Amino acid sequence: MPTSRATPEQAPDRWSDAGALPRVGLVLTGGGARAAYQVGVLSGVLELLDPDRRPGFRNPFDIVCGTSAGAINAAALACRAHQPHRAVDHLSDLWQALRTRDIYYADAARLIRTGLQWLGMLSLGWIRPQLSRYAPHSLLDNEPLAGLLCRTLNFARLETNLNRGHLSALAITATAYTTGEHLTFYQARQAILPWSRTLRRAVACPIGVDHLLASSAIPFVFPARAILTGGRTLWCGDGSMRQLAPISPAIHLGAERVFVIGTNYRDETSPDIRDLDPPYPNLAQVAGHTLSNIFLDGVSMDMERMERINELLAQIPANRLKSDSLRPIHTLMIAPSRSLDELALQHLDELPGAVRTLFRVLGVSPRRIEPGGGALASYLLFESGYTRSLIALGRADSLNQAEKVIAFFKEWSA
Repeated sequence: MPTSRATPEQAPDRWSDAGALPRVGLVLTGGGARAAYQVGVLSGVLELLDPDRRPGFRNPFDIVCGTSAGAINAAALACRAHQPHRAVDHLSDLWQALRTRDIYYADAARLIRTGLQWLGMLSLGWIRPQLSRYAPHSLLDNEPLAGLLCRTLNFARLETNLNRGHLSALAITATAYTTGEHLTFYQARQAILPWSRTLRRAVACPIGVDHLLASSAIPFVFPARAILTGGRTLWCGDGSMRQLAPISPAIHLGAERVFVIGTNYRDETSPDIRDLDPPYPNLAQVAGHTLSNIFLDGVSMDMERMERINELLAQIPANRLKSDSLRPIHTLMIAPSRSLDELALQHLDELPGAVRTLFRVLGVSPRRIEPGGGALASYLLFESGYTRSLIALGRADSLNQAEKVIAFFKEWSA
């Protein structure tokens, strides 16, 4: 990658021939299987912007940023940015045909072997510490996902799309267990100086499958991945961890407007509590709330911060605003209009028998809906019935907000 000390503000606008249209950034958050919802939203957005599917229709997202499962969607869009409708169609077909076995090994033999290994470590590890070298790295093995990504993503085409101006940058976030940093790996058309903040650092590099596997490595559930960065190996996990500012990479890469697709139903974290004396939370509830804390909290808080900053900047006269790095950022976020936890419980029986048994041992049951009980399933239920429902919901949610979406892209689509 080039190492010129250009800043985001110096990067040329790929729409300069069309009258310097605002650069739009797309931020795709994490959420495991919930990320299928993002594909539905994108399908609805493209229909609103280009209902006739014109052959020369341009990619509306100049900068694409993804985290966790959203990183996989982001890379798939970037690799096909020259054909945005086909990119979303391809993603939709992929998610709708998905099976759990395409993401992680779900057979009983592997799950039992991993369970026995963990049990052995917990019961005998204190007697023979040397046994730790044989400990499994995670609850589930997502090696099938690696094969799926290698078969479906063309990173050579990503480089071509960047060179030809079909998009300006792709950014993938991950968390380095080795250093405790939140990392943004980015590949850009123009040389952009890497930025650094407290516990956050950007790294310019060619994006590959390992970055996507690292970004989507849910802690404890999927294994970390080794990424060579600056001459040293960093073991990296899910990018949603320590993600203090999810929108920040898009802004650093030059976005003037940011379109965010979340995976959190607005009332999911504060459901009605009818039982005044609930039982002790089971493992599924604890795990579900833990994953929700990792995946869902950061983007909502960052959106609130953006609104406050925009309000403050609006009070400063334009001739007094001396810093080019401080500028209003117009944002729009679309998130699920219903609980994805409840939706996942309706499709729980589609899981392979061994995984379904594991979930029920942990406390997930479609006949017992408790706060947080369905969250674990909503992240790990990679079955077509569930993903099809998520895509349909995302599409409906974007079309139901047609006025806001069209207003957000009004200069771009004029």
